[in-house]
Amino acid sequence: MGIFSRTRDIIAANMTDMLDRAEDPAKMIRMIIVEMEETLVEVRASAARTIADQKELRRAIAKLEIAQAGWTEKAQLALSKDREDLAKAALVEKQKAADMAAQLEGDIADLDEGLMAAEDDINKLQQKLQEARARQSSLIKRMEGAQNRARLREMTNGARTRDAFARFDLLERRVDLAEGHAEALAMGAQPKTLEEEIAELRMNDAVEAELAALKAKANPTPSPASNPALAPQAEADKTES
Repeated sequence: MGIFSRTRDIIAANMTDMLDRAEDPAKMIRMIIVEMEETLVEVRASAARTIADQKELRRAIAKLEIAQAGWTEKAQLALSKDREDLAKAALVEKQKAADMAAQLEGDIADLDEGLMAAEDDINKLQQKLQEARARQSSLIKRMEGAQNRARLREMTNGARTRDAFARFDLLERRVDLAEGHAEALAMGAQPKTLEEEIAELRMNDAVEAELAALKAKANPTPSPASNPALAPQAEADKTES
């Protein structure tokens, strides 16, 4: 049994309430759309049959009108031959054809009324179907958004993320321990005395002097005699002095 028992149920249905009560709104909206599409096909098929019936009735009426014209001609012929009895019989048959045609006209009017109602139902069903499809699209987007947010939460709050931060915490702990160990080694050290600081300065001076001597020995200053290019300048310096 379908969700909707009649076309009017679909037209009058409040999809918002139906989806709010549904345990699985996505599944419910799919079922609603399928039912609407099937109902729309049925209503259109019914309208097509009605149109076919109307055409058949109009053809029957046209034949009855031809028959009426034929009985009129026969009645006239009978009167021209002084056969009033035959003329009356022909007119009776004409009236029967006219009555049948009138009845068929009434049937066509009823079918017209039903066809107008079917057209109205089709328009409303199409509107409902568009609404349902729009709701389905909205539900799909909302579902995708919820799934993306869930994945993001899993990435930020999941076990893998917690494990990674736990490893960071462990590394920070190790660094803290190393820094604490270095600070602990410096604790309790005696400050240098004045004599120790002066001795350290003298030692630094001695080291600097020895370093300068080594540099001078490694890079000796060339004498004028050893460099012919400097000899004229050296003689000039002596003359001036």
